[in-house]
Amino acid sequence: MAFYTLKLRDDDVVEMLDQRKLPLEIIYVELKTYKEVYDAIKDMIVRGAPAIGVSAAFGLYLGAKSLLDLPEVNGYETFKKKFFDIADFMFSARPTAVNLGWAIGRIKELVETEGKNVAQNNAGLKKIVSRIRVESIKIYDEDIEINKNMGRYGASLLKDGFNVLTHCNAGALATAGYGTALGVIRAAVSENKKISVISDETRPFLQGARLTTWELMEDGIPVTLIADNSAGLLMRKGKIDAVIVGADRIASNGDVANKIGTYQVAVLAKENNIPFYVAAPLSTIDINLESGDGIPIEERDINEVVMVFGKRIAPENAKALNYAFDVTPNRYVSAIITEKGILYPDYKKSIADVFGK
Repeated sequence: MAFYTLKLRDDDVVEMLDQRKLPLEIIYVELKTYKEVYDAIKDMIVRGAPAIGVSAAFGLYLGAKSLLDLPEVNGYETFKKKFFDIADFMFSARPTAVNLGWAIGRIKELVETEGKNVAQNNAGLKKIVSRIRVESIKIYDEDIEINKNMGRYGASLLKDGFNVLTHCNAGALATAGYGTALGVIRAAVSENKKISVISDETRPFLQGARLTTWELMEDGIPVTLIADNSAGLLMRKGKIDAVIVGADRIASNGDVANKIGTYQVAVLAKENNIPFYVAAPLSTIDINLESGDGIPIEERDINEVVMVFGKRIAPENAKALNYAFDVTPNRYVSAIITEKGILYPDYKKSIADVFGK
């Protein structure tokens, strides 16, 4: 791939591809503070659950580093308190994506552990900050390898000649690299299977039109863009062989939260006897959440609905709803593709087994 989603540079600047500008402009933004990383997540400069998790880890490193310059941070306890405040702030950026909380929890646990093992002075705090940097890069590297493992497992589900429907963007742009749903497609293509992709435009933010279509064209993978409300017709006409989507959170029973519109695609797939696959790392599974009923659904600014690229398309003062996600009940999910293998119903059992519960 000729592009990258994000990285932490050697000079401690987080660089991100501004996904709001794609596909018309390829612009990388430079983020130097944790607040700037928070804004990038909130404003969807970066999006996709795995990429949000990696971004949060980088942001927490920048936040931890900034604490070293505060005179009131004179020991581990004051450092820990202020760092946890930063972590809580970062978590509020986009609460539906479980990878955000997962990455934050992993860094917080590291701070707790390191606090028991270092000297309670400035040198000890510098060592903790250094360890946070190492851990954040480890989360980044692991995400890419996890995606490639998912791709290898998931490719077995796609036959040569398949037309695959996707919704939103679950590609390299939604991760540290390679992708979840699109990673499965990339892996199948690398096995010399002829795979064609049908990309839902994904209103209202148009991630399918702007991002998935661009990303696949960059890689030379055949892709056809459709309006969201065309999916049912294409399924009925026999033009779609499988559906693959990503996920922002999966409950322990296999209910899946993903970009708004995913639920209706899943229902249509079941009606037309088309397999509906979800590709997501284990970090996206919330093992402590009993069902999708407990997943918080983010509501975003209604201007994303009543306007398109700054141009109003609805009457002034029109009421609107802008839910960013919906939940697909597990009965519509044919399989969940993870880095540890493919999970099948009964999901309560298969998910518990993969976590060793």
